[in-house]
Amino acid sequence: MEKRSSKEKYYLDIAKAIGRRSTCFRNLGGAIIVRGDQIISTGYVGAPRKTKDCFERGGCLRDKLKIPHGRSYEICRSVHAEMNAIINAARAGVSLFGGDIYLYCEDPKTGKTLQALPCFICKRMIINAGLERFIGSTPDGGLQEYNIQEWIKDWQEKDIVDDKQQFGQILNKEEGYEK
Repeated sequence: MEKRSSKEKYYLDIAKAIGRRSTCFRNLGGAIIVRGDQIISTGYVGAPRKTKDCFERGGCLRDKLKIPHGRSYEICRSVHAEMNAIINAARAGVSLFGGDIYLYCEDPKTGKTLQALPCFICKRMIINAGLERFIGSTPDGGLQEYNIQEWIKDWQEKDIVDDKQQFGQILNKEEGYEK
C-alpha cells in the first residue's frame, strides 16, 4: 500500500488538477486557497470571464513578441491562477485572511512541472489578501513553502527588484531569454 500523501502534497495535487482548465500556451497553472484545512477558493490561468482566451485566438501575443517569462504582464490576455483564486473568493464574499495559497505550474509544451512562484503583481495581491503561506510546485516534483511574512520583511529591507524568488528565472535561461 502506498504511503499517504502529506496535506501539502494533497492540496498541491488538487491545484494541479485545477490547472488542467488553463487556457494559456505558456503555463498550466492552478491555485487553491485553504483556510482551516478547508478549500475556500480555486483559480486557474485564463482569460477574463466572457472574453476570448489564447486558444480561441490561436496564439500567445507574449510568445509572438518574444517577451520573457515574468515580464510585461500588462499585455497578457490571461489572469493568473493566484489572481483568479483571490478574485473568486471576493466574488463569493469569503475572507482569505490567515489562509494558505497553493500553486502548481506546468509547461504545456513539455509537461514538465515548473518552479511555481508568483509574479510581482500576484505577490502583492497575496500579501494584501492576508494570506500566511505560499506553497508551490518544484521541477523535481516536490514543493517549496514560503512564509509570506518573510516576503514582507524582505521588501521592507530591500527593493522589490531585489526579490530572489521571481517567476520565470529558470525558464528564461532555458529558452535563451537571459544569458
